[in-house]
Amino acid sequence: MKIASFNINGIKARITALPDWLKEAEPDVVCLQEIKSVDENFPREIFEDLRYSVETHGQKGFNGVAILSKLPLEDVARGLPGDDEDTQARWIEATVMGEIPVRVCGLYLPNGNPVPGPKYDYKLSWMERLRQRAQALLETEEIALMCGDYNIIPQQEDVARPDDWREDALFRPESRAAYQRILNLGFTDALRSVNGASGTYSFWDYQAGAWDKNDGIRIDHFLLSPQAADRLNTCEIDAHVRGREKPSDHVPISVDLDA
Repeated sequence: MKIASFNINGIKARITALPDWLKEAEPDVVCLQEIKSVDENFPREIFEDLRYSVETHGQKGFNGVAILSKLPLEDVARGLPGDDEDTQARWIEATVMGEIPVRVCGLYLPNGNPVPGPKYDYKLSWMERLRQRAQALLETEEIALMCGDYNIIPQQEDVARPDDWREDALFRPESRAAYQRILNLGFTDALRSVNGASGTYSFWDYQAGAWDKNDGIRIDHFLLSPQAADRLNTCEIDAHVRGREKPSDHVPISVDLDA
């Protein structure tokens, strides 16, 4: 089963690029972030024509997540548990009914800038709720994963210019420690389990020729439960997509599981 994650930075802006990539990569399941669309305006017919069922958790103008799946989806849930007053559309999960069920959680973690401030406080509180949800997932002993734009640079090898990011919310020690607490529960960073190379990025800013200079960061991650990690064959980043016409500033990342 090939499962992908892709922050598309606006479905309207990627209305051609996303279907083109889907036809090329042929993932079974895709978690999307930053669809920037309310549910009723998401162009689901385009993806249904490609044999994907569509589940969205949208929001007008920003945020928004979705799952596209060629396999049946059950028990779809929207919104990260733990704060009933949080209206930001950043979390969606469902069970993918392949030969073996897989619980797939798609997330768009808050950016958190500027630091200090309420946006950073929200990021850290969201990450604590994520840790709690991650713990609950482990307790089910299901094949489960959490994927998406984490807005976390885990280590120095995940950024081209570490010194320029020291005080950024994506690389602050508190952010990285919160991410590590989730890993310490027993999750596996899929990419780093198969590829330890530095210079492996998933995001390049639109400014200052970042793509041409490979001035990137790795902030899109797959975290796998032990049951999912045992079935991992590979994890890949489709970096070439960043060089295409009208690209997102992120590129797809995918895992292949025996499932």
